[in-house]
Amino acid sequence: MRTQQKTIAIYGKLDCAFNNAGIDLVVTPLHEQAIEDFDKILSVNARGLFLCMKYEIQQMLTQGVGAIVNNSSTNGLVALPGISPYVASKHAVMGLTRTAALDYAKQGMQINAVNPGSIATDLMARSADQIGITFDDLGSMVPIGRIGQATEVAQAVVFLCSDAAS
Repeated sequence: MRTQQKTIAIYGKLDCAFNNAGIDLVVTPLHEQAIEDFDKILSVNARGLFLCMKYEIQQMLTQGVGAIVNNSSTNGLVALPGISPYVASKHAVMGLTRTAALDYAKQGMQINAVNPGSIATDLMARSADQIGITFDDLGSMVPIGRIGQATEVAQAVVFLCSDAAS
């Protein structure tokens, strides 16, 4: 909210927003997951994104235009074992994104999500380490044979925030 207010104070409007929230915890079977860990992941990954969208949409409605891109994950579309709270949170991101896209399309807003797979980030490095594999091992599991780069995701986000994506 503070970042949004600062953006509006400087530029007078909010043209686009990229909501990128994501934490995970230790890979653990569901029956061993701590309720507190589940709540923490959902609070950041789903509730945090919901709150960002709520206030971004309020501003964009006053402008009659705007683009929101939410960072989900391939785990928002499918699932991997041992990370049920993370998977649930990213499915929630997809549900929020799809619903908002339908709710606000006629008001001039474009609302999308990107669903990156394995991207070279600290979070991914920790995840690989937890299951005892290297980045190279992880890359060999990806259809293109390598880990993606954050710049590749950024390029997709820039496109989705542009007029070319209308």
